[in-house]
Amino acid sequence: MPEQPPKQSSDIHDWKPSHNPWAVALTVTLATFMEVLDTSIANVALPHMAGSLGASQEESTWVLTSYLVSSAIILPISGWLMARFGRKRFYMACVTMFTVCSLLCGIAPTLPILIFARILQGLGGGGLAPSEQAILADSFPVAKRGQAFAVYGMAVVCAPAIGPTLGGWITDNFNWHWIFFINLPVGLISLYLSNRMVEDPPYLKVKKETIGKIDSMGLGLVAVGVGCLEFVLDKGQEKDWFGDTKITAFAILAACTLAVFVWWEWRHPDPIVDLKLLKNRNFGTAVFLQFVLGMVLFGSTVLIPQFLQVLMGYTAERAGMALSPGALVLIVMMPIAGKIVNKMDARLLVSIGYFVTAAGLYNLTRLDLDVSFGTIVLWRSLQVMGLSFVFIPISTLNYVGVPRDKNNQISSFSNFARNLGGSVGTAMLTTFLQRTEQTHQQSLAAHVIPGSVAYSGFIDATKDALMKLGHSANAASQMASGQAYQIMLRQASMLSYQNAFWVLSVIIACLIPLPFIMRKPPKAEGTQKEAMAH
Repeated sequence: MPEQPPKQSSDIHDWKPSHNPWAVALTVTLATFMEVLDTSIANVALPHMAGSLGASQEESTWVLTSYLVSSAIILPISGWLMARFGRKRFYMACVTMFTVCSLLCGIAPTLPILIFARILQGLGGGGLAPSEQAILADSFPVAKRGQAFAVYGMAVVCAPAIGPTLGGWITDNFNWHWIFFINLPVGLISLYLSNRMVEDPPYLKVKKETIGKIDSMGLGLVAVGVGCLEFVLDKGQEKDWFGDTKITAFAILAACTLAVFVWWEWRHPDPIVDLKLLKNRNFGTAVFLQFVLGMVLFGSTVLIPQFLQVLMGYTAERAGMALSPGALVLIVMMPIAGKIVNKMDARLLVSIGYFVTAAGLYNLTRLDLDVSFGTIVLWRSLQVMGLSFVFIPISTLNYVGVPRDKNNQISSFSNFARNLGGSVGTAMLTTFLQRTEQTHQQSLAAHVIPGSVAYSGFIDATKDALMKLGHSANAASQMASGQAYQIMLRQASMLSYQNAFWVLSVIIACLIPLPFIMRKPPKAEGTQKEAMAH
C-alpha cells in the first residue's frame, strides 16, 4: 500500500495505450465524422421532413433546435460524467445512444416523436467530441498531439462540407429517413472498434474511485441555464428577439440561472464544471479563441450556402458542392499544421492562421450577383486555408500547463466554448443580415428616381421585352416595376452579405496579437512534466 502513490504518479506521466495511438485516433474520429455529418445533412432535409410529417416549415426547425439544445446541455458536464462513470464507458454510451436514436429518428411517424428522438440523439452526440479529444490528448505524447488533432480536425471540417451535397442526393434519390439510417452501420463499427481500442488510463481509474457525490444543484443549474440560452440564440431572430415575451423570459432565466451556476460551482469542492481552470492564463485564452473560432467556422459555413441558395438560386446540393473543395484544402492543410505545430511557436502559428483567415473573409466582401461557381470555390478555399493553423495549435494549447487529470474537463470546456461560439455567431450574423438588409433597402430606394433616365430606360426596355412575349402594355408596365423592385431587394441583400463578411474579417484581425498573451508552450515531450507543475 505505501508504494501505491509513486506507482500512480508514474502512470500519470508514463502510461501509454495498449494499441497503436493512430488506430485509436481513427476509431474515435469515425464517430466524430458520423455525428457532424448527420447534423449538416439534417439541415438540407428539413423541407422534406415537414412535407411528409404534415408540419409547417417553422415547426420542422425544432428538429434542429431540439438537437442543439440537448447537445449544448451535455457538453459542459461531460467532463464530470467521464470522470464519474469512466471515459470509455461514457464514450461508448454516447455512441450507442446516438446510433439507437438515429434508428428512432428514421422510423418516427410524427413530428413530436422525431423531436423527442432528436433530443436523446443530441445528448449522445454532444458527449462525443469532448470525450474523443480527451482520449486523443491522453493517447499521444505532447510532441505528436498536434498531428493527432489534425486527423480529428479533418473529420470536423470535412463532414459539414460534404453533408449538404450528400443530404441533397439522399433526399432526392431516396427519402429523408435514410439520412438517419446511414448512421447505423457506422455506429456499430465505431462501437466494435471502441470496445477493442479505447481504454481508460490509470489516473482516470483512480479519479473515478475518489470522485464525490453528484452535484445535483450544479447539474440542474447548467441544464436549465444552457438550455434556455441555446433556445434564445436559436429562436431569437425568428421571434424578433426581445420584442417577444417568450424570448425575453428565457433570456432573463438563462442569465439568472447561469450567474447562480457560476457562483455555486466556484465554491463547490467537486464541481460539475471546474471554472477555476480559467485562471490558467493559457487555458483561459485558448477557451476564448475556441469561442471565436466557432463563430467564424459556423458563421461562414452558414453565410456562403445561404447566399448561393437565396440570391444565386443554387440548389442545396450545388451549394454544398461549392463548399466541398474548401474541405479538401483543409484535409491537405491539417496534417501540415499538425507537423509544424511542434517545430515553431504555436502562438505565432495561431496569429498567422488568424491573419490568413481575416484576409480570406475580407476577400469575400467582393461577392456579387454575377459571381461564378469557380470563383466561389476559389474564394472559399482561400478563406478556410488559415483555419487549420488556428484549430490545431489551439487544440494543443488547451492542455498546456494544466494537470493531466483535468483533461476531461479541458476537452468538454473547449468544445462547449466552440459550439457556443457557433450558436452566438450564427444568431448574430442572421440578425445582422436582416437589419442591414433593411437599411440598404431604404438607402437604395432613396436613389431610385422614377423620372431619371436610367430608371426610365430600364422600365421601357423591360416593358418592351415583356410585350414581345405577349403581355399587354398595362401588365408589362406593372411587371417591369415589380422587376425593378426585386432587383433592388437582391442588391440590398447582397450588400448585407458583404457587410457581414467585412465584420467577421475585422473581428478576426483584432485577434491576431491575442495568442501572445499565453505562455510559450513546451516543444518537446520531455517538458510535459514541467508544464504539469505550473
